[in-house]
Amino acid sequence: MEINLLALEKLSTPDLETMINELIKEDFSKLVQLLYRIDVSEAKLKSILQANPNENAGKLIAQVVIERLAATKKARESFSTKPPTIDDDAERL
Repeated sequence: MEINLLALEKLSTPDLETMINELIKEDFSKLVQLLYRIDVSEAKLKSILQANPNENAGKLIAQVVIERLAATKKARESFSTKPPTIDDDAERL
C-alpha cells in the first residue's frame, strides 16, 4: 500500500484511524515510515500513547498525524507566493 501524503490529508478522521489501525496490525514498519515522512515527533507520540494506555492507538496516532499535516499545510501556504495583483502594482507606484 503506497501512501500519498496529499491523499492522506483528504482522508476523513475515521478513515485515517482505520488505515492506521490496519497498518498497526498488518505492516507496522510501513506505519513507522509514514510517521517519519510526515515528521511526527516520536517523543510526543510515545508520551501520548503511554498517557492513554486504554485508548485506541489508531485514534491517538490519527490525531497526532492530523495535527502534523495541518501544521505542514499551513507552512506550505505561508511559503507559497501569490502572483501580484493590479492593486499590488498600484501600491508600488
